[in-house]
Amino acid sequence: MKRFFRIFAVALTVAVTAMIPASLSLDAAAVGVSAKACIVIDADTGEVVYGKSENERLPMASTTKIMSTLIALEYDLDEEFTVDPDAIKIEGSSMGLKEGYKVTLRKLCYGMMLPSGNDAANATAVRIAGDVDSFVEMMNEKAKDLGLKNTHFVTPSGLDDYTDDHYSTAYDMAVLMKAALKNKTFREIIATKTITIDFGGGNTNTIGNTNKLLSYCKGIIGGKTGFTDKAKRCLVSACERDGATLICVTLNAPDDWNDHTALYNQYFQEYQNVTLTPSVDSFKLPVVGAKAEYVNAGCESISKKLFGGNTEGITECIVMKPFYYAPVKKGELMGEVRFIKNSEVIAVSPITANSDALENDEELGLLDKIELFFKNLF
Repeated sequence: MKRFFRIFAVALTVAVTAMIPASLSLDAAAVGVSAKACIVIDADTGEVVYGKSENERLPMASTTKIMSTLIALEYDLDEEFTVDPDAIKIEGSSMGLKEGYKVTLRKLCYGMMLPSGNDAANATAVRIAGDVDSFVEMMNEKAKDLGLKNTHFVTPSGLDDYTDDHYSTAYDMAVLMKAALKNKTFREIIATKTITIDFGGGNTNTIGNTNKLLSYCKGIIGGKTGFTDKAKRCLVSACERDGATLICVTLNAPDDWNDHTALYNQYFQEYQNVTLTPSVDSFKLPVVGAKAEYVNAGCESISKKLFGGNTEGITECIVMKPFYYAPVKKGELMGEVRFIKNSEVIAVSPITANSDALENDEELGLLDKIELFFKNLF
């Protein structure tokens, strides 16, 4: 049982009780889509379930603000400051910033993601990087870190009227959205329909979300709209139904609301429940300071919705400590079995104690604990 006395980080082939073969639906003609480029991916695994010119470089308008917001969320969101008076002098959509207004990065994130404020994007850039150009460099570095190989930013807002160097692809924007969804605050922001922002000095403004899918698409988490004369209508959204999450991106789409709704209705139907069974389901774990030297623990199979029921490529990783301190209570969490696909954890089966491990009447000394630690480790 020595292999259970250290942290497991070994990928193992998963024993799956439901092995249902599946092929991904990449036929662009399967659903009528108005977009010039479009993609639907599974938000957990990153699998492409639908694609249409998904790797073609195109302008993406204000969906750019997903990146600007994601960077802003890495900083102190609630420190108040006065907006830069020059940064907010920008054309296009606005959250209503004026010279002398006091904001926080949190308020600017709402301003970027709801009314698509170009003033909010510029104010964010200057606050974080000192100037817009330096912030754009940060955006492009972040794009590299996320593996966005066909994306290049020129502005934090998405305005692209004077350059052809501001571009992305439907695929890259889906990957960006996938990363952003891991941030709880980002999800809260994009799910908000309206919010009243206080700028200090009695100045407030109620801003609304431009994403109409929030009102009529079942399970919609949120997203980001965009439009310029060059990019036309662009939309990035995410939707969750019955434990499965999809991300949809359309670029240059005259009928983007219906595109997204139809694609979600089509592809959520193709999810199937599978049972993921850990390759090891019982463990004998060392306990320091207990009457018994070990405690038994176990885990169970779990159900997971997968696109087409496709279990190919799933591995598992067992994670636990080398030893535990008494007392241990029955049902206490001791570790977990992580099911992994495409380097992403898609499901977790908790490892819990099957019984109590009561403390020994005589407390072990420090040297005894150290000796027991190395005994169990080796």
